[in-house]
Amino acid sequence: MQREFTASELAALFARTRRWGAWGEDDELGALNFVTAERRAAAARLVRDGVAVSCARDLPVRPSPENPVPAQHHMLVAGDESASLGGSGLEATMDFIGTAFHGMATTHVDAFCHVFVQGKMWNGRDASEVRSTGARRNSILALAEGIVGRGVLLDIPRLRGVEWIEIRDRVAPEELAAAAVAENVGVDEGSLLLVSTGRDARRAKLGPWEPNVDGLAGLRPDCVDWLFERRIAVLGSDGVSDGLPALRNGAWPLPIHQCCLVGMGVPLLDNLDLSRLAAACAARGRWEFFLAIAPLRIAGGTGSPINPIALF
Repeated sequence: MQREFTASELAALFARTRRWGAWGEDDELGALNFVTAERRAAAARLVRDGVAVSCARDLPVRPSPENPVPAQHHMLVAGDESASLGGSGLEATMDFIGTAFHGMATTHVDAFCHVFVQGKMWNGRDASEVRSTGARRNSILALAEGIVGRGVLLDIPRLRGVEWIEIRDRVAPEELAAAAVAENVGVDEGSLLLVSTGRDARRAKLGPWEPNVDGLAGLRPDCVDWLFERRIAVLGSDGVSDGLPALRNGAWPLPIHQCCLVGMGVPLLDNLDLSRLAAACAARGRWEFFLAIAPLRIAGGTGSPINPIALF
């Protein structure tokens, strides 16, 4: 499943899948333009039994090889002090949360200002639009109304008949197509596509590892053509969609991130927990569902922690 991709091949891949200007020079939604009101309404009709499934990992507050900068969570007022809120008579607890969510541990969505190619981000905007005070263009506020639509899960370990994809292995475009056929599900315009590699099953059995050093399963770069042709609106994974370690080919270390975020205008969902979703899909024999993703409204933000919810 692995082969080398040259810098020239990846540059050509980026060029032929780039959509700059497709929705006008001021556009900040990118492929989310494919998710029309009609498609949202149709996705809502996929809800039949009302079961909700979270696709997020718990906030990672403990250090590990994949989480060198843990999220912060501490109590401001605990139960033993709950009656001391200014003598008002109100008994309550309060806490604090802080997180550097980009990385390999926190479930999050990448905004278009997160990654650049030759100093440009989505729709040809300059990297200089992202300043020390935050992003002036292509920030997470472009997704302030949320992402709601038809979710599709392609379960690659199920296709291969294994518990997980080995961390140095890569998923080929032919496997994406084969998984869609095996699951009898369409991946088409406006789909919110999630791809499982079995990362959580591997961690549960073998413990955490350092993805940037040891490896992390992901998509082969030539999957970009397949994704582009199907006009997906979102791509998510239980990894970071790119295989790790990053490619050592100069300007294209993370081609999935670079082609999707910068060229195609496809937001990326990283570090999902797809184990519960895969079980729910298998139990129903149905790999499409209503999916709702609600980023935080962070002015100038490069992304946001999320808790995607699938409804069956």
